[in-house]
Amino acid sequence: MRVNGAFAALLGLLLALAGCGSGSSNLFSTSALDLFSTSSKASGDTQTAEGSTADIECPGITVRTGAATLMIGTKPSEGEPSAMDLRYQATIIRTARECQVNSGVMTIKVGIEGRVITGPAGGPGTVDVPLRLAVVQEGVNPKTILSRFARVQVAVANAVDRVPFVHVDSEISFPLPQPLSNIDAYVIYVGFDPAGAQQEKRKKPASKPKPRSNPR
Repeated sequence: MRVNGAFAALLGLLLALAGCGSGSSNLFSTSALDLFSTSSKASGDTQTAEGSTADIECPGITVRTGAATLMIGTKPSEGEPSAMDLRYQATIIRTARECQVNSGVMTIKVGIEGRVITGPAGGPGTVDVPLRLAVVQEGVNPKTILSRFARVQVAVANAVDRVPFVHVDSEISFPLPQPLSNIDAYVIYVGFDPAGAQQEKRKKPASKPKPRSNPR
């Protein structure tokens, strides 16, 4: 989930662009994440195998280091763009999660909010935002419990613009660990994953050629 993060030289420019965008000052005045539960505990059937009610923590959520910002330039194959080659910058602004436990399985709903800002080389178009969500059991030897890739299509309407986006995944589920106390070491990581986007493209099967009709 690495993303080149050296964008300090662009900060002043991007802030100026943000101020000139067509969006309102409060991008997320009506947000899907506002409907998330704020409890740190899992809801639902929290009975352990021994039959006693467990006080199960919902794993915390954090943005992976180096994966909070995505910069898209005019020459994607050349890595991080220069200031004048920047088309769009995407940033994660806010995250939320809530958990349910039923029949020994934890299901987590994860929400990610962000925005896309146009750069000097940007303009109207559709921005493909690649996201990675992963549940990891931290420790001496970290263990990935699951990992999910997602794409969000963000439509930019103007030459200078800032556009919010929201992604919600409500189908992250896995069996509770044994012993149950291991859940305290679980962390939900989110972030941009451009490398994952390239892998997904390579996974797509080639289209099958249409069968030739027999000449008469």
